[in-house]
Amino acid sequence: MDLNNIYSIYKEVRLKGRYITNKHIEPILKSLPDFFNLSVIGKSVNGKPIYSVKIGTGNTKVFMWSQMHGNESTTTKALFDLFLFLNGDSNEANQIRNDFTLLIIPILNPDGAEAYTRVNANEIDLNRDSVDLSQPESKLLRKTFEEFEPDFCYNLHDQRTIFAAGDKNYPATVSFLAPSYNNEKEYNKSRLKAVNVIAEMNEELQKYIPNQVGRFDDSFNINCIGDMFQSLGVPTILFEAGHYQDDYEREETRKFIFISILSSLLKMKEIDFLVNKLNNYLKIPQNKINFYDIIYKKIKINDGSLKRITNFAAHYKEVLIENDVIFEAFVVEIGDEISRFGHLEYDCEGLEYSDNFNNIPEIDRKADFYLDKDKKFVNGLNKM
Repeated sequence: MDLNNIYSIYKEVRLKGRYITNKHIEPILKSLPDFFNLSVIGKSVNGKPIYSVKIGTGNTKVFMWSQMHGNESTTTKALFDLFLFLNGDSNEANQIRNDFTLLIIPILNPDGAEAYTRVNANEIDLNRDSVDLSQPESKLLRKTFEEFEPDFCYNLHDQRTIFAAGDKNYPATVSFLAPSYNNEKEYNKSRLKAVNVIAEMNEELQKYIPNQVGRFDDSFNINCIGDMFQSLGVPTILFEAGHYQDDYEREETRKFIFISILSSLLKMKEIDFLVNKLNNYLKIPQNKINFYDIIYKKIKINDGSLKRITNFAAHYKEVLIENDVIFEAFVVEIGDEISRFGHLEYDCEGLEYSDNFNNIPEIDRKADFYLDKDKKFVNGLNKM
């Protein structure tokens, strides 16, 4: 089955970009047919509704939640692509609705989504609140988990552009983790079930993004919700939506999250959980911090009486301006030896750097400059 082609049919075009809030999803939620059981299951710190969608009548129960961190919206877009697919009448959509009961929270942290922040309105990271349960959103997630009694949990997130899949020049477009359930990071029956599902998803993704699937760090932290649910005996999978080449809006990455989720649901009934696929899982390269957004190589700097050739790197900060996420490039490293890769790399061929300040790149300054006075770079990019 060509899941890439299926995605092109069922992409939810009403959602796009990085800024996704309740205001964006509510019209779509309210247009869903009756067999999508839509509920308001609670309220955020600031009183915004937190929605859930229940789909299907099958025995296997899968609990999914997205935007626990408000500025991590790629997986939310993929969930609405999944809704559109499940609203169809294909054999595969019918199979999933018959085999599974899916309970999905599209935006767990609507206050953080509106402010485009990781934390909630009380400035608490909900993914570090699974023990204290100090926040209404954390309490709601735990209550929903306990009432639903899922067979699997999908914890859906975004990751930064810094991550590579291993040591080579491949971005970690999608990363997975079967979280640990104890400090020793052992594998029990529950964790191995998550491992087997990840192995199947990775096999499917290699058809579309070879070498660009990573494995997230499995250090145990009971304050993290995935580790908590795994420790409670429910196979839990962390999804991390990362960078795809030239895709800062994450419109391509959402496709690979959609493919991951859909392939897991289509294959889960066929997975022999008595077969240990731990070796397949461990062959997925570990996430490594190996990227900057832009690297400028071999620039000439006139440092008083001394002219020298060096390199520098810039990285984007995501800034919310008038309901749009803007990427602003700032200098983050300067030096003769920059060990990371760049998602974009310029060979400056010894051209001389200048700017509107002191003609020397400085850390935390915006990447606006000239090379040899006539090659203009604005927000990190060549605007000749």
